[in-house]
Amino acid sequence: MESLRDVRRVMEREAKKGSSPLMFDRLEFGGKPFVSIPSEEKLDEVLAYLLRLRSFRQYAEKTIINNVYMDLDMLCKKPQFKRTHSVIDREGIYARVQRYKKRLQPDYENGLCLETVRCVFTLPEGEAGKYRMTHDGQETYAFIMSNKYILGLFTHCEAARKSVLSDGVEYGHLTEPEQRIVLLDGVENVLFQALLLDDVEYVGNELSANLHTIYYLNGK
Repeated sequence: MESLRDVRRVMEREAKKGSSPLMFDRLEFGGKPFVSIPSEEKLDEVLAYLLRLRSFRQYAEKTIINNVYMDLDMLCKKPQFKRTHSVIDREGIYARVQRYKKRLQPDYENGLCLETVRCVFTLPEGEAGKYRMTHDGQETYAFIMSNKYILGLFTHCEAARKSVLSDGVEYGHLTEPEQRIVLLDGVENVLFQALLLDDVEYVGNELSANLHTIYYLNGK
């Protein structure tokens, strides 16, 4: 597995080639980062939303290609993270997650939840103006990033989520059971994960996007 230092080097090279120099800054837990998934039907609905499938295909605009999704091999043993380029790609991921779900046989009464955390990114000082544009009468930003660069951003988000304690991320406002999940205490498996860069917010010089993770809890 690549170290974050190696990932940064790759991203620096990609930035020199033209990728926007957007960098991961921090992770934030909102007021309600956890939602219970009480049934298989609800789980399928959540997966369809994250993958922009079924009734949620209306959200699949051009920027969906920037999203990073967890995928599995045919044996559902080795997860990998990738971008997709078509609805067929996303349908394939959905089908493999369905097989993985059947193998795990989660307890829907108290064993499955969706976590949503905010990943905050920043640009170097003075760079924001280069990417500002007007679209449909509204001011927004347009970032051009290569596949390696986007996967690098995801790697930083994933690493920050795993190192919440050492990074000093604020989560003291959450309930005790929620704090246990934050520390991955009682987490049996990750059923699915996605960084949705097709749904971002801009505030000042910061851009943020949601990292969604579906946890299978062991109930202990």
